[in-house]
Amino acid sequence: MDQTPGGPMATPLRRYSAGARWYDVLSGERWVYGAGRAAGIELLAPARGDIVVDLGCGTGLNFPALAAAVGREGLVVGVDRSAEMLAMARRRVADRGWGDRVRIIQSDAVELDEARVRAVLRAERDRDLADGLFATYALSVIDRREVAWERAKSVLRPGARAGVVDMQPPRGRWRVLSPLARVACATGGADIGSRPWRMLERDAAPGTVQRVERKGGHLVAVAAQLP
Repeated sequence: MDQTPGGPMATPLRRYSAGARWYDVLSGERWVYGAGRAAGIELLAPARGDIVVDLGCGTGLNFPALAAAVGREGLVVGVDRSAEMLAMARRRVADRGWGDRVRIIQSDAVELDEARVRAVLRAERDRDLADGLFATYALSVIDRREVAWERAKSVLRPGARAGVVDMQPPRGRWRVLSPLARVACATGGADIGSRPWRMLERDAAPGTVQRVERKGGHLVAVAAQLP
């Protein structure tokens, strides 16, 4: 993914990064999008001692629930390409005292280095592969999401669980959320029609897919075991 000045991804990256300071407030997290995160983490069901990769972690909004679930024995590895977003994430980690269970890697998801992630896992927990992958409102922002998905899966152990939470147009009476949805997508450069959870449904071990919808179908959370 081209992040060079003037490159095709320069404008989306600047837009995504520019809102870092106000992202938690302006993204509708409290009133809408937090419901998707909560549903996704409940389906993912990380256990104490697990290592979970939080792909596209942004400001670290998933960290509280993930860090609580994995405990001191586990590890949350946040991955994001935006230095500005990660500055907020690091502040969140420091303020909450999670330095023993959260590590952050700055990387574009489509360029995620498997060896680099494995090195972090070995250094922190003497293990090579993660137990879980979680991506919330992240894959819809990535043009080459299939590449990002494959790279993320490469750092998972066999039988690991994965969860994807993302957006689609709301239905029925929830269509009143459409203006907020457009703002959220514009803020992060997301494609509301991409439905990235389909990659997980496609690749999941048979009979393991769980799915829930929130806010009139606007938020979709899917979790499954990978082969």
